[in-house]
Amino acid sequence: MRSHRKELKFHLPTRRGLINITSQVQQAIDESGVKEGLVLVNAMNITASVFINDDESGLHHDYEKWLEKLAPEKPYAQYEHNGYEDNADAHLKRTIMGREVVVAITKGQLDFGTWEQIFYFEFDGKRDKRVLVKIIGE
Repeated sequence: MRSHRKELKFHLPTRRGLINITSQVQQAIDESGVKEGLVLVNAMNITASVFINDDESGLHHDYEKWLEKLAPEKPYAQYEHNGYEDNADAHLKRTIMGREVVVAITKGQLDFGTWEQIFYFEFDGKRDKRVLVKIIGE
């Protein structure tokens, strides 16, 4: 059994943004040499998310509209958390979209269903953020 750890680093220039990180995760698998195992991919910040879905621009727009209805950014005063920072909505959006994904590795490749891709979703950008990629297997 071997393990491999890699951090992906992000610094989005906008408050919110969505990035397909599938190729970066596959690159980490390639570096690890693991052919059969599991990969854990998780956001290392409480205002960002990692999730799996389709890479389709209309769906990405729908996420933005849906999340903004559930946890609107403004007015900032609607949230008890907001005081020093104005990111309560980002914490709530992260809770809805999730923290991490686990994907099987088969023959050295991400073992996905049809259209599945891994995404990083930033809800409180404009600063350094990290994603952990942890691979275990043979």
